[in-house]
Amino acid sequence: MLVTLIDNRLPFVSAFIIPYVLWYPFIAIALVLIFFKDVKVYLNTLVALCIGLLVCYVFYYFFQTTVPRPQLVHSDWLTQLVKIIYEHDLPYNCFPSIHVLTSYLMIKGARVLKARTRYIVRIMGLLIIISTLFVKQHVIADVGMAILIAETAYWFVGIYLPVLIRFNVKRGVIAITD
Repeated sequence: MLVTLIDNRLPFVSAFIIPYVLWYPFIAIALVLIFFKDVKVYLNTLVALCIGLLVCYVFYYFFQTTVPRPQLVHSDWLTQLVKIIYEHDLPYNCFPSIHVLTSYLMIKGARVLKARTRYIVRIMGLLIIISTLFVKQHVIADVGMAILIAETAYWFVGIYLPVLIRFNVKRGVIAITD
């Protein structure tokens, strides 16, 4: 467990389950928007996402973590939704957070979108990141490591993907037309 004093002081807020579950369509929609705006940024974002996921799975294999969950006592629909998530998403393999990794990468990739759309993606991404803490699915260390992995993967892909593409264009594996 990587729980800190700050994590313990963060309240459980059932309303944050809404952005938490909106993560699924958010990632798909953000990737489609980025694809239609700038294919190079889309590829950078997608490859960074894949590398980030692989790094997360290595952590999960070698560094098992868990997050203690609160006892859910209310019966409102938001708490019921949290219960469903808790039942289907067991509190293991929490470090680093895939919700945070992918949401952060969408925020980075959204830099090519029009201002209004970019702000919507940023706000939604931040709400999802924050939601992981307020529904007690993750702790601050999970968030921090996910952001570090996302930044590193995005930087790495930004440097090496163009080199790989140029190499494959020269070999005739990839044809680029404008």
